[in-house]
This record gives sequence, C-alpha cells and structure tokens, in this order.
Amino acid sequence: MDPESLGEFVSCGSVLENRTLFEGIHVLPPASAWVFQDGSLEQKASYFHPREWEQQERLDPESFYQELRATFAQNLPRYFNGHERIAMSLTGGLDTRMIMAWRKPQPGSLPCYTFGGMLRDCQDVIVARQVAQLCEQPHQVVRVGEEFLSHFPHYAERAVYLTDGCVDVGRAPDLYLNERARTIAPVRMTGNYGGEVLRRVRAFKPADPVPGLFQSGVLTHLHRAEQTYAELLRQHPLSFAVFKQGPWHHYGVLALEQTQLLLRSPFLDNDFVRTVFRAPESALTTSEISLRLIRDGNTDLLRIPTDRGLAGNGRRLSGAASRASLEFLFKAEYACDMGMPQWIARADHILSPLHLERLFLGRHKIFHFRVWYRNRLAEYVREMLLDARSLGRSYIDRKGLEAVVRRHLKGDRNYTTEIHRLLTLEIVHRLFIENSAACSFNHQSPSVTQHLWYQPCTRNGERSI
Repeated sequence: MDPESLGEFVSCGSVLENRTLFEGIHVLPPASAWVFQDGSLEQKASYFHPREWEQQERLDPESFYQELRATFAQNLPRYFNGHERIAMSLTGGLDTRMIMAWRKPQPGSLPCYTFGGMLRDCQDVIVARQVAQLCEQPHQVVRVGEEFLSHFPHYAERAVYLTDGCVDVGRAPDLYLNERARTIAPVRMTGNYGGEVLRRVRAFKPADPVPGLFQSGVLTHLHRAEQTYAELLRQHPLSFAVFKQGPWHHYGVLALEQTQLLLRSPFLDNDFVRTVFRAPESALTTSEISLRLIRDGNTDLLRIPTDRGLAGNGRRLSGAASRASLEFLFKAEYACDMGMPQWIARADHILSPLHLERLFLGRHKIFHFRVWYRNRLAEYVREMLLDARSLGRSYIDRKGLEAVVRRHLKGDRNYTTEIHRLLTLEIVHRLFIENSAACSFNHQSPSVTQHLWYQPCTRNGERSI
C-alpha cells in the first residue's frame, strides 16, 4: 500500500493526483492519448487541456443563461436515445427536476424510482413522488433495509473488490440499491454532478484523524494530504469540480454503480460544461440558475418545494418557515448519525433507552451507519477490526484501534467515518495485497455483474489488477 495514498484516503476519503492505494499503480491521467508500439510505450500525450475551457471569454449574466438554456434543451434528448429501457432516478432536489422539466415525457412513458430507507419516507421520496405524479409518470421506492444489513459483509467486500478500493464500505448500500434498480431498467438517468457543475458543491475535504489511532509515521502523510487539497483549491473552481473532484472522489461510486447498470447524466455533457465555464462569477453562487431552468421548462414543477424547501407556492412567510424547518431537520439528522459530535454521543449514550435518534433519522438520509455499526453490524465490526491481522497493521496503533471499536460499539463515542476507512483498508489488504480467501463473498457470484473493463486474473499465484 502506498503511504502517501493511505494518508489521502484516511484524510479525504479518496486518493488524489491520479494515484491508487497501491504502490506503483496509477490511473490514467485525464484525456490521455498514449501510443504503444510493439508492447512499449512510445509517447504520452493529451487530447484536451482544461485551459481550453478556462480561457474562454466570460459572458454577461443574461447571455450566459440564454446560452446555457439552449445547450441544455438541445442536448438533453440525446441522453434518452438508444434501445435500452430508461428509468429516472428521481430525487427531491433541483437537478433531476431540471431534467423532468425539459424532457416532458409522455404520460406513463418514463418509470421513476427513488432510493429510500427503512425507518420512514425521507424527503427525497416524499418530493419525488409528487414530481412524478405531476408529470404523470409511475413511481416506486427502492429501499435499503434488513435484507441489506443481513448481507452487509457480502456487499461491503464486494463494493471494495469491484472498485479496486476506490470506495469505502459506506457506499456498500449503493451496490445493493443499484442491483435492484437494474430490475426496473438497465439505464439509470440521474441528476448526478448538477450541484458540482452549477452550484459549486464541494463533495469532500480533509478531516483530522482520531488522536492515537494511527502510527506517527502516517501523520506526515495525513498533513501532506491537507496541503495537496489546499493547493488543488487554488485552481478554477469548476476545473476542481470536473477535472479533480469528479475523477478522484466521485469515480469510485460511478464505477460501482456501473457494475450493475448504465448511468447517464446530462450535467457532464461536454457542451454543457464548456458553457458553464463562461459563467460570470455571480451566476454560480446561488440556486437561481437551476430554479430558472425549471421555471422555463415547466413552471408547474416549481410549485413543489425541494427536499430543502426551495421553490414552492410563493408564500414568502410560510416558505421561509418550511425551509428553516427542513434545514433544522437536515442538520439534526446529521448530528444524530455519522456527524454526531463526541459530547452529544456521550449524552446520547446516557439517554439511549429513549432512542432519541428515532425523532430525526430517516428524514433526509437513508443510510444510518453510526447506529448500524453500534447495533446490527457490531459483530462484523468486532470480528474484522479486532482480528489479530487488523491490529497488527503497520500504520495502526493497536490500543487506539481497540479504543475506537470499543467506544463506538458502547455508544458513547462516534467513530463512524473512522470505521468506514478502517474496514475498507482491511478488506483491501485481504483481497488485493494478501490475496486472502477469508472474505465472505464469492468473487464469481453470478448475481453480480463484473466490470466490462475489469477482469481479475491470476498469474503465478498472484492477483493482477
């Protein structure tokens, strides 16, 4: 395992600068045009450079909007071409609604579904159901629940295996949900990346590790990861989103989803992104562009508030109250789940017989790993991380790891993110480095589709990637 990549994965949740977790193995740089002759690499070149789009002339706000609208309307139909059945992965946000506003499907022609949880209908489900009904399209909920939890070791290890360690086990539900979405349609239309492209959403950032969890030698690489990330932010914000954040951070989830079905998103369309590079600085600081695109496509869709309370019926006072309430519930749920501060975790442990988290969990999110690790998945966490091999890893402080597992399972500390990372690294070791057969899933399971471009093979007893 590459030490610098390890530091970035622990700190940022993904590996940066076209490296992988594995020493000496890199991913192809963006826009690679490499020439091989007789088995040897003769030339490294690129067919595109981000500066080609960065150096375009900026447009004034109205000219920019008109060009963006024309590009979106003209190119969107191409994403619905082909003979395969397409279904809309509908959420409660702005991006899938932009697609619905401009697609204008015939009644009953575009099946829609929304990923849901086991506790209650989340805001995504509630809002998406209303959007589908207004557009006269069928809608169903694909839920993650007890069946997933009972097979969590399989999905966790399979997710890491299929992506070569590019996702952590916290994305294992994505594999489960997309397996089921495939039965609805082999093509999944999404609004993925709309927020990153149109509203400069930043999906990841470095985080400090738990003191005492890692050996001192690892801390140097963790600090270097923070410096690398800071340097990346100095470039054009959109270049960071589409040329760095996309290929390095979002890639793993995309690769995982593509093992099950085909994904399409109009928000990474070349013409569309090229146009967004011409935006005036003020245009991408709010949601106004997204709301205006919905309004111009289908005004009726603006009557339905989003999952965070944007848009709606236009009543200013009630709208503001609704947004405030939804925002409070959104933050409260995060604070009750993987984002729970340690002082709240101590209080929550004392009050655990009351199960106060039930007031908030499931209102916006559908994965609840803080509680799952503590309860339903506790035995798996204990068996994996307190195993002699896990405790003996060179980058781990044994006592620190034991404390993290013990305190999280007890419930008076929240180490959800750390357990995500630790489980993933342990699975990577056993699958790819030690080539262990100890993990629970069958690599050749016929129920799970292999990557078309990834075929694991064995040479002289060693796994090749």
